[in-house]
This record gives sequence, structure tokens and C-alpha cells, in this order.
Amino acid sequence: MYYPIDYFYSMVRKSKITVLILIPVIAVGAILLHNYFSSRSPETPDPERAAAAQTKENKGKSKGNRVVPVVVHVADFMRLDEGIRAVGTLLPNEEVDISSEIAGKVEKITFKEGTPVKKGDLLVKVNDDDLQSQLKRAIFQRDLLKEKLGRNRILLEKDAISREAFDQIETDYNMIEADIQLLQVKIDKTEIRAPFDGVIGFRYISLGSYLQPNTLIARLVDYSKLKVEFSIPEKYHHASRVGSPISFTTEGNKTINRAIIYAIDPKVDEKTRTVSMRALFDNSSMQLLPGMFASVTTGQKTGSTLQIPTEAIVPEADHKKVWIVKNNHAVSVPVTTGVRGETMVEITKGLNKGDSVIITGLLQLRDNSPLQITH
Repeated sequence: MYYPIDYFYSMVRKSKITVLILIPVIAVGAILLHNYFSSRSPETPDPERAAAAQTKENKGKSKGNRVVPVVVHVADFMRLDEGIRAVGTLLPNEEVDISSEIAGKVEKITFKEGTPVKKGDLLVKVNDDDLQSQLKRAIFQRDLLKEKLGRNRILLEKDAISREAFDQIETDYNMIEADIQLLQVKIDKTEIRAPFDGVIGFRYISLGSYLQPNTLIARLVDYSKLKVEFSIPEKYHHASRVGSPISFTTEGNKTINRAIIYAIDPKVDEKTRTVSMRALFDNSSMQLLPGMFASVTTGQKTGSTLQIPTEAIVPEADHKKVWIVKNNHAVSVPVTTGVRGETMVEITKGLNKGDSVIITGLLQLRDNSPLQITH
């Protein structure tokens, strides 16, 4: 196809115009792109990106570097009573149920309930009128036979009576003498007396009651001394001997009482595999009562040892450790424990007096964790 020359000139002019228009546009675009990338440079960081970087950095920090609030205990030497623990019961020194041995009507009651009595004091008198009558009759018979026996002895010396007749009279006299003694014993039993010093309890009879043999009158208890009865496992029986001291406390009273072992059962209980023991306690103050529960410690070794609370001990697979404070940071220390009590445990190796032992927040601790001591 044939184009006139004017056509080409027209196209060239249009291309120049287009280039002239594009050059400013490209220049403006280049300036805008430069400014954009300049604003994203490290010299002027984006706030959102900076915040994200800070969060990432915080997450990357070790947990052990977080401040842990803790309570500490200063290790110190304390008194330790090492021994075998047991439970026991306080028994009276003597105890008896006062009862009647004969039948009869109660004529007199001379004691007051809950009061001390002395050995031999009259407690109850049973009517003995019938026995007294029998005694008088027996005495008359004895006196008569005594005179007869005297006369027959004279006759026997003169061979006026046979030896057999004399022996019969002598036997009758001896029998009536025995009857008198038996009646006297029965009369004595109508007077019921205290067999030992003690405190008389409640009475179970009234004036005018008719007693039968073995009727309970009252209970007499001597608790000026108390017997502490307890049992320990057979494997520890060698730790206590007759004459060995024990200590015990009673329910609701933390006073430590001392007693001395005076008897040991010679046989091991086959059911419980324990050995029973008894210790004697001087209860002259009458502060303790028979029947009380006793928490006993025997086989004691007393001394002063380094102790810390039991909750501070952290058991590991092959050892035990505690956390202590050094320069306000946590440090784990392996320890060896000894005797463990209710709240404290003896430390035989690993700690020194004055070490600050951490007793709370143990699960949050790591080596070199910063600490905030709250108490």
C-alpha cells in the first residue's frame, strides 16, 4: 500500500508528543518510589514492626528470668528429740471395784463420792445382828465345853474316864472354837473398808439396800502414780530397757511429761508384731487422769541439730535438694536429711546455719531465677 509523505511526518510528530508526555510521568513515578522505600529504611522504623519485634524478643526470654515471689526460712540449730513414736494409755496405779462378800442390808454408808479415802477407812456397814446372835451362842457353848474339858482332864489323870471320851470332848471344844472364828470373819466382812489409799468414785447403792455377794458398791482408784502403757514394733525392742526414760504428752496439753519404764512384756504380740511396755509416772499433782491418751516417745537421743521446714525438701530421682537464696537468685543445693518430725526435718549435710531456704514457689524455680522475697 502506498502512504503519502505527509502521513509519515504526522506520525513522527505524534510520537514526539507522546515521549514528551511520558518523560515527566516516569520522572514523577521514580521520585515517588524513592520516597516510599526511603520511608521503610531502618533509620525510621515502622512502629508496628518494632512492636512485633519486641514481642518476639520477650517471648524468646527464658522463663527462669521471670521474678518469682517466695517465702524463705533461715536455717538454724534447734532442739531435736529423736526417738520411737508410739501411742499409749494412762492406767491408774491401783484400781478396784468395791463389792460385798456377803448378803445383807446396808446399815451405814460413810463415804462421799469423789473424795479421797485412806487404807482401812470404813466405807459401808452391813447389818450383822444375826451373826452377832450366832456368835454369842457359840461363845456360851465354848465356855461350857471349856469347863467340861478341864474337869475331864482331871478325871483322865486319875483314870476315871477313858481316853476316847476325853478326846471326844476335846474335839467338840475345838470345833466350837473354829465356829467362833468363822463367825468373827463373817462379822468382819460386814464392814467394807478401803484396801488402799485412793479416790472413791460414784456409789451404786443406797442406804437400806439389800446387798448380794459381788454387788458393786463403788470404784476406788489410786492415781497418785500412773502407768503409761504403750507398744512399739518388735524391731525396736532393743532400743528400750527397764529403767529407760520416756516422754509423753496428752491430748490438748503440750506439756512434756517424763516417766521410767519398769516392765516389758516378755512376748511379742503375734497379731500386731509389737512389744508392750509400761512406764511409771509420778502424778502427785493429780493433773493427769487414768484413761487419757498419751503420745509417747521412747529410745530418745536428745541434741541440737540444723533443721528446716519439711516442705522445703524437693525429692529427685537419686537425691534430695533444697533451693536457697544467693544474691537474690535461686540456687539448688543437694542435701542429706536425718530425723523427720511433724513440721521440721533434720539436715545432716548440704546446708549451713543462716542459709535462706526457699519454702514456697518451688515449682516455678529454675537455677539463677531472680527472686522477690515476700517474707
